[in-house]
Amino acid sequence: MGEMQEIRTGRHCAFVMHVHLVFVTKFRHKVFTDAHLTRMEEIMQSVCGDFECELVEFNGEDNHVHLLVNFPPKVAVTKLVNSLKGVSSRRLRQEFPDLVRHYWRANKLWSGSYFAGTVGGAPLSVVRQYIEQQNRPV
Repeated sequence: MGEMQEIRTGRHCAFVMHVHLVFVTKFRHKVFTDAHLTRMEEIMQSVCGDFECELVEFNGEDNHVHLLVNFPPKVAVTKLVNSLKGVSSRRLRQEFPDLVRHYWRANKLWSGSYFAGTVGGAPLSVVRQYIEQQNRPV
C-alpha cells in the first residue's frame, strides 16, 4: 500500500488533510537566497502552529516557495494562506533590508495569487520528493 498517514483527531472528527501551496514573488523577481528561505521556513512554521497546522515540508527557489501543510478541517485554506503570506512578507522585509529595495513601491513581497492543491492523488512521498528537489539558491 502507501506510506502510513498519522491520523489526527479533533473533538468530533478524525482526519488526514494536506495541501500543497505555492507562493510566487511579486513580478516574479528572483530575490531569495538560502538565508531568506531558512528564515522564511521558521516564520511559516510559527504561523502554521498558530493555526494548529503542521508544516510537513518547505523549500523553494529564488522566486517562489513550496509548502506541504497538514491542516485540520476547521482551518480555511484561504485564511491560512493570507496569514502565511502577510506575516512572512512583513517579517522578511523588516529583517532583510535587501528585499525592500525590490518592492519599495508595491510594499508587498508576494504576488496576489497562489496555488493550492489538495494532496491525495499522488502519494505524499512523491510530493515531498518534488519539494525537496527544488533548486534552492546558494
